[in-house]
Parts: sequence; structure tokens; C-alpha cells
Amino acid sequence: MTTDTAAAASIQASARELKLPIVRSQACELAADAQRSSVTYLGFLADLLEAEVDARTERRRQRRVNEAKFPRLKRLADFDLNAASTVNPATMATLAAGDYIDAGDPVVLLGDSGTGKSHLLIGLGLAACEQGRRVRYITAAQLANELAEAADDRKLSRLVARYGRIDLLLLDEVGYVKLDTRGAELVFQILTEREEKASIALASNLPFSEWGQIIADPRLVAAIVDRVTFNAHIIETGTDSYRLKTSRRKPPTSRSQNT
Repeated sequence: MTTDTAAAASIQASARELKLPIVRSQACELAADAQRSSVTYLGFLADLLEAEVDARTERRRQRRVNEAKFPRLKRLADFDLNAASTVNPATMATLAAGDYIDAGDPVVLLGDSGTGKSHLLIGLGLAACEQGRRVRYITAAQLANELAEAADDRKLSRLVARYGRIDLLLLDEVGYVKLDTRGAELVFQILTEREEKASIALASNLPFSEWGQIIADPRLVAAIVDRVTFNAHIIETGTDSYRLKTSRRKPPTSRSQNT
């Protein structure tokens, strides 16, 4: 007859071999709880495996968030839709579900600086990470520079393929920095690699008609706009500063009576 001590040691060894850290750390505790509550063997096993699955899901979610390289964490739930009248709540709820990613559809956020584009962009990325999807956040200038360095090192095809495997590419600050012809052509390669296969969500402070200000070649501008607007979900965040509105809604900081 196997003693509890021997059983616990066997569980530790097996869980380590099978890479089940929650089983290894919580099996004895959950077994004691099950015994006190008169839970069946199957009930105990179900609870133990559920705890392992929950922990694995959380680790995968956190890994996806880390891999996305967000500059800061912004959730859709924290976005004050009352301060952004042009953003449709139903549209954002639909996008948060992630069906556009399955379809490979683009999302385009257009609006002036400070209107909440980056918040919504990162929020969509976080929602995708929580669904277990691979996400990458990068600005347009950073992407162009990264691709140029890879091309110089003769590693461009490998990098383009890597970007092609990401479920959702978040491209921010399109329009803030002018791209030279080479940089724009390299970014276009990424868009072509992902076209109708994997989603891209981008944010720009410029309407499409003004993208010629950041990309000199008119034909390339037309081709890029065509890629990012085909079947796209276009959200206009307007011209009123979201930051200013939300800061005005915050209660004033209490001050000492002595000041």
C-alpha cells in the first residue's frame, strides 16, 4: 500500500517530468481540501487539472503581452467613450471579440493627436493577447528602421516571414515621421505579406488624402492605402483631445489647508 508520503513524492516527480507546476505545488493541498469536503476522486482530479489549465492560460496570456512589446498597458474597458463621441461602443465591442483577426481584416484609427488612437490600438492588442493570439506593437518609423537593418544584414526575408506569422500587427504613429522611399517600400512588403491573411491595425493622425506628406512616391501611397483599407474597419477618433476631456473629468487633487 502506497503511503501518503510516497504518493506525494511520486506526484512531485511525475509532475516535474510532465511540466505540470500547479499539480506539483498544489496536489497535496487540494487533496486535503477534497478529503475534508468529501469530494470524489474524479472531482478532485477535475479541480486539480482545472487549476493547472487556468495557470497555463494565464502564463500564456502574460507571455503574449510581453512579446507584444506594448509601450504601456491600456485596456478598452478603461477608455471613456463619453469623451470620444465619434467612437461607436458597439463597434469597439465587436472588434474586441476578435472576429476581424480571424478574417484577416484591417482596422484603421484616424484622428488628431491626443484623441485616443493609441489607447484603442493597444486595447485591441491586449484583448487579442488575452485570447491567446500573437500580437506585436511597433511604430511606423521603428518598423521601417528594423526592416532596413535586417535588409543591410541580409536577414530581411526572415524578418518579413516572422511578421507574417503574427496574428495581429499594431502599427502606431503613421504620419508623425516621414518615411523615405526605401523605408516605405519595406513597410509595404509587410503589408503585402499580411494582406487578407493576417490582420493589421494602425493609427494615423493624417487622413488618407494626406499620406503623400509622409511617403514621397504617389504610386506607393496609393498601393499602401489600398492594402490598409480593403475590408477595413475604419474608426475616426475626431479632433477633440481625449486626453484633455478625460483630465477635466478627474476630480481635483485635494490640497492641504495650509497651502
